[in-house]
Amino acid sequence: MELTVLPLLAERKEEKFDVFEALLEALEKNNAALEDGDVIVISTKYISNSQGRIVDLDNIHTSEEGLKIAKSFQLKSEIAEIIIRESDKIFGGIGGFVITSADNIMAPNAGIDKSNARKGRAILYPNNPYQIAEEIRRKIFLKFFIHVGIILVDSRLMPARIGTSGVAISCAGIEPVLDMRAKKDLDGNPLKVTFQAVVDNLATIGNHKMGEGAESKPFAIIRNSGAKLTDRKINSSEMAISPDQCVYVRGLSNPPKP
Repeated sequence: MELTVLPLLAERKEEKFDVFEALLEALEKNNAALEDGDVIVISTKYISNSQGRIVDLDNIHTSEEGLKIAKSFQLKSEIAEIIIRESDKIFGGIGGFVITSADNIMAPNAGIDKSNARKGRAILYPNNPYQIAEEIRRKIFLKFFIHVGIILVDSRLMPARIGTSGVAISCAGIEPVLDMRAKKDLDGNPLKVTFQAVVDNLATIGNHKMGEGAESKPFAIIRNSGAKLTDRKINSSEMAISPDQCVYVRGLSNPPKP
């Protein structure tokens, strides 16, 4: 069966709301229905909106450290302060961008986004993304008696590539990676280190159809993905490695000797 993707148009919401109820509304509005085995991709910005994870920049008081970061990387002091609050570690940066890590998620500016937010506001990453994904998965099972996978997606720049692609911030009900080690390539050579990033691949597929601008499509249903669904709880350590294990971070911090 052919893989299909159905993005769902949904109304924009300003205040806190229930994402599951919003999904039901979107299904009805788009004359769509969920099926057993579907994978539902949901925008992290939509989740953040539902949690009220939106800050008014005028209300941010900047610390001395925030002023230092703002000066170093040519940022507004309010943005610099939020970056500090939302990050576990700051690696460095360039003008306008700070490379950060929080909960083993590396992102420019701690994932803070001013797009799809009113002027003078910024959207932060959602709280407890794995718990939110699991709650939505369970609510769908209790209402429809079907098993689905849930992926919360954000758009992300890739090293040395133009444009953004999707990345899974969390998931539930779906095995996040496929261990390809010991399998063989076309020439019969055993694979030694290969893991297929299943949820990141599906996140990119969903993100492509959901759009990056004014599309207002915070949901996408991916059908016949071939991904393995599961009832077990997914741990964040299954989808990410610490920055000191990342080949890019380690490689760039270890220049060749003269």
